Amino acid sequence: MTRFNPGLLRRRRRREFTLRALGFSALALAALMLFLLIGSLVATGWQAFTQTHIRIEFPVSAERVKPEEIARGNYRALVQDAMQAALPALPAAEARKLSSILSNAAQFRLRDAVVADPSLIGRSVTLTVPVSDPYDQLNKGLVLRDTPEANRRLNNAEIATFDTLAAQGLVSRPINWALLTNADSRFPELAGLRGALVGSFYALATCFLLAFPLGIGAAIYLQEFAPKSRLSDIIEININNLAAVPSVVFGLLALAVFLGWFGMPRSSPFVGGLTLALMTLPTIIIATRAALIAVPPSIREAAMGIGASRQQVVFHHVLPLAMPGIMTGTIIGLAQALGETAPLLLIGMNAFLTAAPATPFDASTALPTQIFLWADSPERGFVSRTSAAILVLLAFLAAMNALAIFLRARFERKW
Repeated sequence: MTRFNPGLLRRRRRREFTLRALGFSALALAALMLFLLIGSLVATGWQAFTQTHIRIEFPVSAERVKPEEIARGNYRALVQDAMQAALPALPAAEARKLSSILSNAAQFRLRDAVVADPSLIGRSVTLTVPVSDPYDQLNKGLVLRDTPEANRRLNNAEIATFDTLAAQGLVSRPINWALLTNADSRFPELAGLRGALVGSFYALATCFLLAFPLGIGAAIYLQEFAPKSRLSDIIEININNLAAVPSVVFGLLALAVFLGWFGMPRSSPFVGGLTLALMTLPTIIIATRAALIAVPPSIREAAMGIGASRQQVVFHHVLPLAMPGIMTGTIIGLAQALGETAPLLLIGMNAFLTAAPATPFDASTALPTQIFLWADSPERGFVSRTSAAILVLLAFLAAMNALAIFLRARFERKW
C-alpha cells in the first residue's frame, strides 16, 4: 500500500496554482495590450467622427453668376462676399481674406445648389459648410490658444474672427458622416473612406468568388478522392508552406503575372481580389480539410452501408456536417485578407483618387492602403483620420468574425 505523502500533494497544488497564475497573467497582459491599443486609437481618432461646420448666407449675385453659364460662375468670389457680409465690423479686404475659414468645398456646394435651382440667382441661400482644417483643429481643442502665436497655425486675429462667428451661433460640430460618404481629398476636412470601402468590397467579393469554390473543391479532392501517393504528399506540403509565405511575395507575383504578363488594369480591385485569393486559398484548403477530418468516420460508414456512392457520401453527408468549420475558416481567411497592405501596394492600389470606383476594374484604393496614405500625410487633420480609419477597419474585422460565429452556430443547429 502506497503511503499518503503530504509534501507531494502540496507540491502538486503549488504547481497547479502557479500554472493558473501564469495563465491568468497571460490573459491579463493580452487584455491590457488590447485595451491600450484600442484606447490609443479612440483617444486619437474620435475627433475625426465629428466635423466643424459654419452656417453662412451666400448672396448669389447676377454679376458673379450668369444665367447662361451657371456652372462657370465665380463662386469663389461669392464665398468671399458671404464672409464680408458675415463680418461687417472688419475691413472689406480683411473680411474677404478670411474666407479661408471655410473649406474649399464651400464654393462647390454653392455651385451645386445654384445649378440645381437657377432661381437662386439674384437671391441668397443659406448653407452649412465645413470649415478648413486649421479652424476645425481649433474648435476641437487641438490648436491650443495659449501657445505662442509664432508656433500656431492661426494668429490671434484669425482666432478672434472665428470666435466672433461662434458667438453668433453660426458654428456647429455635428457627426462627420462625410468620413464614410466622401472619397479621398487633399483637404483633411473633406477626406473620406468611401473609395476605400467600395474598393475593399470589390476586392473581397472577387477574392471570395474565386477562393471559396476553388479552395473547397481542392480540399474535398485531396481529402476524399485523391489517392495517397508521393505526389499528393508533395502537394499537401506545398499548400502548408504557401500558407506561411509572406504576403509581399504574393504581391510581387501579382505584379509580375497579372500586371506584367496579362496586362490587367493597374490599381483595380479585381487584380487586388485575385492577389488576395492567392493568399487565402491555402488557408481555406487547410481549414476545409481539417473540417472534413473532424467528421466522425461512422457517418461515412453508415452512408456507405446503406448503398450510397462515394460522391453521395461526401456531398450529402460529410460536407454538410463540415460546413460550420469550412465557413469559419473561410471568413477568418477573408478577414485576414482585408487587413493586408503590402500586396495591394505593389499592384498600385495606393493612388490618390477623389472618386469611388464604379466597377471592379476601375482604379481604387482599399482600407489598409488608405490608412497608409493618410499616415504619410503631413497635414495634422489626417492624424485623427488615420486612427478613425483603423477603427473602421477593426469594426469590419470584428463584424466578419461575428459573422463567422453566427454562421457556425446556424449550420450546427441545422445539421
